[in-house]
Amino acid sequence: MAKSPYPKPLELSGALDQFIHEETTPEIGREYPDVNIVDDLLNAENSDAVLRDLAITISRRGVVFFRKQTNLTNDLQKEFVNRLGQLAGKPSESSVHIFPLAPAHVPEGGTPDRQISYVNSVGFKYMFEKMPNMDKRRFDAAEWHTDIQFEPVPADYTSLRVIKLPETGGDTLWASGYELYNRLSQPYRNFVDNLTVTCRADCVLMAIRNRGEKIEEGERGNPLNTGQALTAVHPVVRTNPVTGWKSIFAVGQFSKRINEVNAYESEELLKKFYSMIQDNHDLQCRFRWRNPHDIAIWDNRSVFHRATFDYMDLGERSGNRAVGIGEVPYFDPESTSKAAALGKEKHVKKNSAGNGVHNGAAHGGHGMAMGGCPASNGMAMQAHGHMMTG
Repeated sequence: MAKSPYPKPLELSGALDQFIHEETTPEIGREYPDVNIVDDLLNAENSDAVLRDLAITISRRGVVFFRKQTNLTNDLQKEFVNRLGQLAGKPSESSVHIFPLAPAHVPEGGTPDRQISYVNSVGFKYMFEKMPNMDKRRFDAAEWHTDIQFEPVPADYTSLRVIKLPETGGDTLWASGYELYNRLSQPYRNFVDNLTVTCRADCVLMAIRNRGEKIEEGERGNPLNTGQALTAVHPVVRTNPVTGWKSIFAVGQFSKRINEVNAYESEELLKKFYSMIQDNHDLQCRFRWRNPHDIAIWDNRSVFHRATFDYMDLGERSGNRAVGIGEVPYFDPESTSKAAALGKEKHVKKNSAGNGVHNGAAHGGHGMAMGGCPASNGMAMQAHGHMMTG
């Protein structure tokens, strides 16, 4: 039997078992309420072991939360997210991403560090206020997405540390791509397993044109991430190398076209995936940023996230984001669903019309807007996470 070209899933060592945790929901999310990232993880005697187990945990649970990380500097945040990827086996040439939008204007409180994206409502307004129809729909900016999907080598782990909070609001939500895949019937899985999606950062390019800003053309965390195209082709179903589980990957404003079908079918598929998130809140979790320096770390290979823009008149929200670069996305035909791996695969039942229904779970309708950056709805407001999402 030929050896698989793909990595084997990683197993936990138990190094994290000493720390108390709470699962946010059954499907996604975990919080470590008492852990200090610097003291208990980065500077631990068994630092590599606990960070490796944390990376595996993030990949399995989707997103992990820590509170009040007041001693985590920007440099330590970059080290943290990069070491997670390294210890989980990412390629040696991958490091920390540099966002392609290179604004000359750094908002007050921001940083010129190109590997740290300053998530700031004031900076967002500066960069995108000239976009067409920006105020048409407040929630355009809150599209579900995965970070930097438009790069040939996109993100593995993202860390977002919120420093300044509004009076209330500004929560972030995450949704499980594993669970999206779980809720498809087997014939549907067989179909989407073989598809690819073209991803492109139209909204970022439009912001650059309208503001006259420059694009970062050099290496953005990997030698393959260069140039001005901001376009890549990825599998619709992506295998997470850490878990070996399949996840839907073609969701959000960067996913533009499923390549093996016609334009109408592509639009319908993208709508379906997006609607499945919208219509199934039990595959989501929601995090309230309670304290300065609360931090979330998530695995972009299998998780989507969105911001909540309900705080614009309630004070500034700002924070620092560091994004690790992983591997070129791939689909391993020998990989499995999360449900199958955990022995929780649901059976497909037949309804009265003879259609396959996945154990009563809603697949979502097709009435939602496609997860893209429609020009008529203010493309830039659905842009990347570097200035406003998360």
